[in-house]
Amino acid sequence: MQTIDLDILELRDGMRALDLGCGAGRHVHQAYYHSVGHVVGVDLGFDDVVRTRKGFEAAPDIEPGSRRAFSLAVADALTLPFADASFDRVICSEVLEHIPDHRKALSEIARILKPDGMLGVSVPRAFPEWVCWRLEERYHTNPGGHVRIFRTGGLKRDVSAAGFRFFRRHWAHGLHSPYWWLQCALWDKRETSRMVGAYRRFLEWDILKRPLLTRMLEKVADPLMGKSVVLYFRKGPA
Repeated sequence: MQTIDLDILELRDGMRALDLGCGAGRHVHQAYYHSVGHVVGVDLGFDDVVRTRKGFEAAPDIEPGSRRAFSLAVADALTLPFADASFDRVICSEVLEHIPDHRKALSEIARILKPDGMLGVSVPRAFPEWVCWRLEERYHTNPGGHVRIFRTGGLKRDVSAAGFRFFRRHWAHGLHSPYWWLQCALWDKRETSRMVGAYRRFLEWDILKRPLLTRMLEKVADPLMGKSVVLYFRKGPA
C-alpha cells in the first residue's frame, strides 16, 4: 500500500532519500526499486526496522553491480543522526500524528534536506479521523496512538513555517476509511469479527491485485473520504 507518490516527489537516479518513520518499510522498499540511488529508513521502533530488513531479504534480487543501496536505523524524529543538507528527498508518511512536538520534527526534516529538496508528507485526514475518535476513545489513547487530528490548512502552515513551499495535494485510501470505522465500532471484537476480517481480506486482495473496478471506486472515494491527505513541499533555496 503506497501513500506517497514518488513520481510527484520526482525521485530520480543518484538521489539520497529518507523515509522518516518507515514502519514495516513500504515506502523504503518502493523507493529502492523506483530509482537507482540510496534510500535510508529510520523508525523509533526496533521491531519495525527488523521487519523492513526482512522485507528486503524476501524481495527480488537486484542485478550484480547495481548502485542501489539501502540503510536502516533506529532513530528519533526530534534528533535525527544525519548531517545538515544530506538528503535530496524525505518521505514522512503517517508519522506526525504520533509526535507531540511535530514542529520540532519538521525543523529536523528541514535541517537534513538539501536546498530545493522535496518533502512528501501524509497524515490521517480530519473527517475520517474524527469519526474514529468519536466511535472509540481507545483508538487514539492507546500507547503509540494518534495525539492530534490535523486539518490540512494547519499542517500546510506548520510545514511552510519550517521553510517549505507547498505545491501539490491529493487524498489516498478512500476504501480504507470504512475499515477503520468498522474496527472502532467493534473495538472489543475486532480481532474475531467476521465483518472486520472480511473487509481486511478485501483490502489485502485489492492491494495485491489492483483490479480495475476497485481502482475506479478509489478514484471516487478518495476525494470524499480518503483516509489520508498527502501534501508535497519543496524546501527553499539556501
